[in-house]
Amino acid sequence: MDEGWVAVDATASAPALVRMMIRLAYDGAAFAGWARQPGLTTVQGRVEDALALIVRRDVRTVVAGRTDAGVHARGQVVHCDLTEAEYAALNRGKTLSAEEALKRRLNGILKRTGAGAVVIHETQRAPQGFDARFSALWRRYSYRISDASITVDPLVRNSTLYVGATLDVDLMNREAQSVLGHHDFLSFCKPREGATTLRTLQDFRFERDSFGYITAHLQADAFCHSMVRSLIGASLLVGEGREEAGWLRHRLELQVRDSRSLLAPPHPLVLEEVKYPEESQLEARANMTRARRRPVESSQA
Repeated sequence: MDEGWVAVDATASAPALVRMMIRLAYDGAAFAGWARQPGLTTVQGRVEDALALIVRRDVRTVVAGRTDAGVHARGQVVHCDLTEAEYAALNRGKTLSAEEALKRRLNGILKRTGAGAVVIHETQRAPQGFDARFSALWRRYSYRISDASITVDPLVRNSTLYVGATLDVDLMNREAQSVLGHHDFLSFCKPREGATTLRTLQDFRFERDSFGYITAHLQADAFCHSMVRSLIGASLLVGEGREEAGWLRHRLELQVRDSRSLLAPPHPLVLEEVKYPEESQLEARANMTRARRRPVESSQA
């Protein structure tokens, strides 16, 4: 149903709306990313098609973080708007709550149509002022790497990047620390027209576990397109000794994206969690984020 789909915002025909918050997880290997694309299988397409089967109309979803092709999620969040009548009809007169009924029905459809690649963990009526994208305080990602210091395990090849060299984790952590804070991350993003590349990187570190695997942890108020994979790619260049210490900070200040930018593969990347403020702060947070995301002049750093 992806091809030729036209999403309809319920606000166009129904003044009384119920906003639903949906928490979900998915294996990104089966999808061409989150966002709907003509002729391609996407996570948004699967979820919206399932919603359409339940409420019998097109339903538009808004996502906390758009993931690229091949990227996974354990803690993705979306919202959609239903009419009061659609919400009331979800449980079809059964003893289940409307929220639990929606969760079960969505999972049933998604299991049939996508072999379980998408799983709904929670559905609930959203608090006043909630917006899955703009109300978020931060998003947290992980990225798992196996270097030459451990034996290759083929059972985790679909969620791990294998690197032929032994990585200097301490050096990579010093590089990661050098780009923490509020910056223009143009050098590490694929800019979208009219969108800002100003972001606040709150956490960026590498940890080697007892088995020898290295996991990168990244948290920011939001990530622009390809930012996580670009930061990982640049860190790998330093960790392998292909670039000298100070490379990440140099690239950040250079404000250029060119052939020396390395984009790490998508398959080890996981959206782990999206954090929201207390209910009383949701609307204020959404309004503040919208204001911050206004386009910036090219001269801004």
